[in-house]
Amino acid sequence: MIINWYPGHMAKARRLIEANLKVIDVVIELVDARIPMSSTNPMIASLIGQKPSVVVMNKADLADPDMVREWVQYYKEQGRIVLPLNSKDGKGVKQLVALVRKLAEPKLAHWRARGLKNRSVRTMILGIPNVGKSTLINKLARRSAAKTADKPGETKGKQWVHIGDQLDLLDTPGVLWPKLENQVSAYRLAATGAISDTVFDMETVITQLIEELSRFYVDELLARFKLDALGAAPLETIEAIGRKRGCIVAGGVVDMEKTYKLILKEYREGKIGLISLDRCGEDFGGGES
Repeated sequence: MIINWYPGHMAKARRLIEANLKVIDVVIELVDARIPMSSTNPMIASLIGQKPSVVVMNKADLADPDMVREWVQYYKEQGRIVLPLNSKDGKGVKQLVALVRKLAEPKLAHWRARGLKNRSVRTMILGIPNVGKSTLINKLARRSAAKTADKPGETKGKQWVHIGDQLDLLDTPGVLWPKLENQVSAYRLAATGAISDTVFDMETVITQLIEELSRFYVDELLARFKLDALGAAPLETIEAIGRKRGCIVAGGVVDMEKTYKLILKEYREGKIGLISLDRCGEDFGGGES
């Protein structure tokens, strides 16, 4: 499932980021805690360069807590500063503000020495589409500052948000890489909603999702859909789910399309359980062409 998904506004977003990084003190790199490596745009590291930065694992409330801990340790071993966060209920937001201020302090001390005592900390939030940038900004600003959207890539243009107490944030559109050659990462991005549902094959994504859930989250899968056992193959499990949920058409045949959408919706909403798809130790090569 090689996906070419790099619309014009994505190319424009990269140019916008490069232009504005010159005035940024600290970069917040936002990833999806369920798929932290798959949701890391490989071009972001080169864009950030030596800028102080913090990796924020958003949607941690939907991820497997054990996997979150493993990924936090992984990032720390890479020398990165990392913070799990749930931007919807605000858990971790105060810690993030404190981290940004701490990382910006050397720059602010430099400005103070030059007589600029009231200069605000300038931070930029970077990430692929639909990892919760707008929701995080709204929590930081305590108001509906940035329009939130469920459709990937819906945050458009350049927007400065004054948080107060000398902290300004620049929101940028999400940035995806031109071609997703890593099949595993591509399907996981599709499953979590980072890629629009219109550009991938639903059967392929749901089949692979059920295959992974069958390996690592059997109890959650059986319990959520009230199954006695898994099928011999993912499609059999999907069909069993469809029958349990009444997704039946004429002749007693399972409406597979409706079942795919049902499974996808329940996974994205966390109703199947706290589930992580990226696992430490996997090979995530081939993310950028």
